[in-house]
Amino acid sequence: MESPHKGKTGLKRLLNAFGYSCAGIEEAYRNEDAFRQELWLAALLLPLAFWFDISNLQRALLIGSVLLLLIVELLNSAIEATVDRISLDDHRLAKRAKDIGSAAVLITLLNLALVWLLVLLN
Repeated sequence: MESPHKGKTGLKRLLNAFGYSCAGIEEAYRNEDAFRQELWLAALLLPLAFWFDISNLQRALLIGSVLLLLIVELLNSAIEATVDRISLDDHRLAKRAKDIGSAAVLITLLNLALVWLLVLLN
């Protein structure tokens, strides 16, 4: 069955979508320790990206790597919540889904570190 919200269009749909997005960020902050930690890291790194004397392209790379981490963490949290909603039983496919989501976050963290290192050592 399709969502009853799919029929909304125009400004009403945009306002609803914005509200759902804000609710998602609030839920992640309230319930996901990793997202909360990464958001605080972003609060430190994003202003720092404007402090360095670097090109706008380099600044965009720094900011983009931080935002990408937040995006991947949100997606990982959504995967984990969905898996837990289906069942809290131990299952190899549930473990696989959660481990793969976690791996995506790890790779994104490594990307962030590499981008910052390369830009700042330029």
